[in-house]
Amino acid sequence: MPHHLSRWIGLAGSALLAVAAFIGGALPHSELRPTPVSIWQGPNGPLVIATWLVGTGLMAWAWWSLRDRVPSTRWALITIGLWILPMLITPPLGSRDVYAYSCQGASYAAGISPYEFGVSTLPCPWLDTISYIWRDTPAPYGPLFVVVSGAVVSLAGSLIGSMVLFRLLAVAGVALAACSLPVLARRCGVPAERALWLALACPLVPVHLISGSHNDAMMVGLLTAGLAVVASRPGRPGPLLVGGLLLGLAAGIKVTALVVVPFAALAAIAGPYRIRSLIRDGAWVVGAAVATVIGVTLAAGLDFGWISGLEQGNLVVAWTSPPTAVGQTAGYIAGLFGAHIDALPVTRAIGVLVLAALLIWLWWRARTREPLWHAGLALAATVALAPLFHPWYWTWPLAVLAATSRRTGWFALVALVSSFLVLADGTGLPRYTKMPGAPLMTLLVIWVAVRLVRSARAARQPAPAD
Repeated sequence: MPHHLSRWIGLAGSALLAVAAFIGGALPHSELRPTPVSIWQGPNGPLVIATWLVGTGLMAWAWWSLRDRVPSTRWALITIGLWILPMLITPPLGSRDVYAYSCQGASYAAGISPYEFGVSTLPCPWLDTISYIWRDTPAPYGPLFVVVSGAVVSLAGSLIGSMVLFRLLAVAGVALAACSLPVLARRCGVPAERALWLALACPLVPVHLISGSHNDAMMVGLLTAGLAVVASRPGRPGPLLVGGLLLGLAAGIKVTALVVVPFAALAAIAGPYRIRSLIRDGAWVVGAAVATVIGVTLAAGLDFGWISGLEQGNLVVAWTSPPTAVGQTAGYIAGLFGAHIDALPVTRAIGVLVLAALLIWLWWRARTREPLWHAGLALAATVALAPLFHPWYWTWPLAVLAATSRRTGWFALVALVSSFLVLADGTGLPRYTKMPGAPLMTLLVIWVAVRLVRSARAARQPAPAD
């Protein structure tokens, strides 16, 4: 398909999604516990689902068709801007998180720590816009975002004004990523236009980062900027401090960004890996990142309560998280024999242990290979092995892998499938497809594990003699 045709097909998809947002998006006072059936039977139900499905399909097709043949960086940036344009004026699509941001900001502005109390404590003046499950849970976000949320609400003074400012912050995050990705890609020997296209033209970005106003946009922007600075000036203390500062700010939005810091320390080394070189160069990055997170936390008058906030992801049960899917499947199998077990705590705990081991192994391999590509793999593993998976989480590894990986298929495919998992109003389809979703995901986990074991064995076998 010609690239100019892909541009306009994607724009048509974005326009249809904007229509879906206005007639059936995550509006402030829409139904808080909808189901796909209730949406279909509600006002404009078939039209809402049709515009969402066709719009997502058109945008996803246009993005996928050009993933390896983007004409130029300028063309990619203009097209991404066109696709984002309709999303700037829509109600939130695919999530109600922006309402939670506003309420948590209102709590902080009123002197209440959102790490200690849920938003119902104030109570938030917009409490009825938030799903019931999140009204009494602590905030899972980093201290910088709590401060930003408080400033947004204080400045805006209303829910609509807060939503506008959160969206502008999301746009700023995507713009920062657009400036950083070409630098990072060139340093890693990847075409800049391809990196921009894969990372920012993906439907997850216009729908969830821009229209949904997720703080992941700010995290991704700061994360890619930090990695770009480190990759551009290895061995130079000043730039490495700046890179570490940016990574620390990214962790101040979402602490998951800290996963890449050990890999950034490897990328900071000028020359081959040596322990002395790692201490000499990597310490600037690690020290700046950790000091930034601690400094922001103390300056905000907060503690490390986001740790308990992260545990709230266990409240959501969806097969899109592989450890959760395995636990669900184990329960279904036990039920066939008359037993009733809750395997989720066990499989989720195993997932965390596997993740810890995998991160250590990836870092060890990265010492003599491409550390920033391994950072992308580490983010992908973190998202995949967490107890909860939301589609917009995949924008974290997508951005880093787009700029560092020479092969695009697998992580682009995950982004493609993820684009179809949440309806316009934020209703997650995985909640209503536990069967056959969980067993199918379990089979995929088994297949991936077998493939990895075979690949590891083949890599250890000596090459045949001539």
